[in-house]
Order: sequence, then C-alpha cells, then structure tokens
Amino acid sequence: MTDTQLQAETTEAGTGVSALITNSQGEYLLHLRDDIEGICWPGYWTPVGGRPEPDESLADTVAREVAEETGLTIPLEAFTTVQQRNAERLGKGPIAIYTGHWDGDAHALPLTEGIMLHWFPVSVLPRLRVPPWCREAIALHRNARTSLPVSEDARP
Repeated sequence: MTDTQLQAETTEAGTGVSALITNSQGEYLLHLRDDIEGICWPGYWTPVGGRPEPDESLADTVAREVAEETGLTIPLEAFTTVQQRNAERLGKGPIAIYTGHWDGDAHALPLTEGIMLHWFPVSVLPRLRVPPWCREAIALHRNARTSLPVSEDARP
C-alpha cells in the first residue's frame, strides 16, 4: 500500500466516492452528468460515485451509488484517494477511489441519474470534458496495472 491509498478509518468529513469500473478491453465506464445548477461537475464525464449518507461507510457508499446509478452489483476494491481542488460548484475535497470490473453493454444499464453511461478507451479521454481528479485517478490506475509484476507462469 502507498501512503495515498484509502484508509477508511481516517476519512475526512465530506469525502466522496467514485468507482473506476473497467472492462476486458481496458475501457473505463463513465457517466455523463446532468448539466444543471447545483450539482458537482455538471456536464462532465465522471466515474459513477457520490457522497456517504450519515454513518455510512465509504465501501457501503460506493456499492450503493454503483447500484443506484447503474443497477450493477459487482465486487469493488479500495484503491486510492485523490483530491479535488476546484471552484466550489465543481467540488472540493477527497474522493475515495474504488475499482471494479464488468463486461457488458453500458447503454443497456438502467440509468437513474445523468444523461448516459459509456465505455471509453484511455486514448479518448483527452477529448472529453473530464474533471482533473478523474484524470488523476485513471492515470494512477493505469500505472498500477502496467507496473504489476509478471508471474513466472506468464513469461514466454
């Protein structure tokens, strides 16, 4: 574990959660948020996520948000925490990042918030309106995946 990895016991008040869900092609499931006043990151593509209810753990929060916003119930694992340092309406504070895997049709998911869900390869992200904290989380995730040691069984 690195010092940036999620420590649920020491979570700051106001911490949000987000789920980096990938498929077998290495694409990320992103959610196009409504472009309306009063929500964080209106009109941006972000991973699914939200804020804890009173006395709700971060793990329970991310599972609830994923289920509410996509209908998915998948295993999620704590990964890291990134910071939002933006204008008030765009959000501030820590975001606890979880990871999960799912292979399926994003457009077939029951959308309950926002405009749409879509799979994106990393190569397309620079062309999308994506928050800096999301870009940071995906970069950390990509680096972690590419720096995994190769097992003896996998060597040619």
